[in-house]
Amino acid sequence: MIGCSLLLSRVFPYLVVTVASLGIGVTAFGGGLQFEEQSASRFPQPDPDDYTNQLSIADVDGDGDLDIVFANGGNFSSQGTPERVRLYINDGTGVFTDESTTRLGGIGGNFRGVEFGDVDGDGDLDMVLANDFQQLPALLINDGAGFFTNESADRLPGIELSSTRVAFGDIDNDGDLDLYFTKGGSNRFGCGQNQIYVNDGAGFFTDETESRHPLGNVCEPMDAIFGDIDGDLDLDIRTASTSNNASKLYRNDGTGVFTDISSGVPSDSDCYSYDFGDVDGDGDLDLLGANAGPSLHELLLLNNGDGTYTDGSSQISPNLTIDDNDSKFFDYDNDGDLDLIIARLFSTSEAVYNNDGHGNFTQVSGIITSISDATLDIGVGDLDGDGDLDIVTAQGESGNFDNRIYINTTGPADTIAPTIVRMEQLPDTDDAAGPYVVRAAVADQMTSDRNFFDKGIILSYSVDAGPVEDVPMRWSGGQVYRGEIPGQPGGGTIEYFVMATDFADNTGIGESKSFTVTADPGDCEGDANGDGVVDPLDSGFVLARFGCPVGTGDPSCDAADQNGDGLVDPLDSGFVLARFGPCD
Repeated sequence: MIGCSLLLSRVFPYLVVTVASLGIGVTAFGGGLQFEEQSASRFPQPDPDDYTNQLSIADVDGDGDLDIVFANGGNFSSQGTPERVRLYINDGTGVFTDESTTRLGGIGGNFRGVEFGDVDGDGDLDMVLANDFQQLPALLINDGAGFFTNESADRLPGIELSSTRVAFGDIDNDGDLDLYFTKGGSNRFGCGQNQIYVNDGAGFFTDETESRHPLGNVCEPMDAIFGDIDGDLDLDIRTASTSNNASKLYRNDGTGVFTDISSGVPSDSDCYSYDFGDVDGDGDLDLLGANAGPSLHELLLLNNGDGTYTDGSSQISPNLTIDDNDSKFFDYDNDGDLDLIIARLFSTSEAVYNNDGHGNFTQVSGIITSISDATLDIGVGDLDGDGDLDIVTAQGESGNFDNRIYINTTGPADTIAPTIVRMEQLPDTDDAAGPYVVRAAVADQMTSDRNFFDKGIILSYSVDAGPVEDVPMRWSGGQVYRGEIPGQPGGGTIEYFVMATDFADNTGIGESKSFTVTADPGDCEGDANGDGVVDPLDSGFVLARFGCPVGTGDPSCDAADQNGDGLVDPLDSGFVLARFGPCD
């Protein structure tokens, strides 16, 4: 529980109350079509018919609404014509304009993956692109207004990759975002060594694969995603492969060095993507692998709480043998658990599954406009600003290549606050200089490769029950966020907690924790007893320790040696007497 004084002083100015926070059940809404395809009226027309491999949703221009980028370029296994990356800018109501040329400079390639992250610490979202067919990836730097400059040559190692996906994550807990790239052979279906590029803090990256990643080629790598599988608040990695049982799970030792622990994970096959989400509400991250089960079934892996997994695929009904490429978790019915949408490659329309709250999924029919197309990627977010979750799909490989948007027209608005799943307990310390790093895992009613869309994750703290101060927490990757409480030279007891606000303005508050900082004596010469004033008590302190051995582990002897000559003698008494008075 949060301490009353800290909580009340923090939240009364803008107390947020939701139906969920009051414990009132939400009545299920009526059946029928909920997600209506509206691409013709909301996406630029005519459709450019690009071969799109992945999409990413983010507020690139800082105006409070969600924009969309599409990573384009074909073909399936042979190199096609390079295509332009498309950036669609939202007008705030879910109507989009193609501003790719003016904002991205018309960059093109055979891009399979795209992600956003703040690489240079300036508060805006930069863009990274994974390129296939032995080509250089791209890193585009945001100017803060959503205009990007290609600075790949200066900031990336310059290694050609056949890459399907790239992921951001602060693997070494130093406060900046590092990069993880998948790497095939001559194309994504070959075999290669996945790559780790470490950020210097200013957005310049060094290849540190050899010292951080298990060495050895992985065949047909299709996806990579960060998540804290074992609850220690560092980032582990799950990769997907379409080569039988070649997907990997790598555990982080906390310093950004990874170990392959795949042998303890149920086997998979022909997997195009993985997504993390807590499907059964037990506080740990489960996994959904699209196409990963035998004969193209979905593979549901349930976390045992320690980062080991049990096959729960039988909890998906029906678990069809259909060629699927991606998935996302989202709470479409606002009942507090993660439901599921699966991106399907023809055969049927996208499939929505309802979660019973315990990780048992049942397909819901007639809830989304039925369109049979070649969906390669799928994303969710509140695109029209009405408080509920909409859907975007990316089309490639075959068909007419029309990317699509499905607007949530009848579903309930999001009234459920984010959850602070866990937060670090900092130990008492005599480091008065700080800063004191706090990490927290935060979850909401949807997932993406950047977790959920938020309006601020805040680390709040007070010292000795004084005024509450705020510091922003930066996204570290997966569900993890990181903030720094500044140093406290005067010492004191620091109480702290995390507040998270989602895109629907629901605010969740975590439990309060505390730790104590021992005051820094500073440069108060002569204050032998550390009470903040130089007076006769310090003289007595020194006199009582004449002849005391210095440097042998007795801190009182070391403190009595005020002039630092290695002896406790009358010279130390004179040193103290000459400095009688209050410390600065």
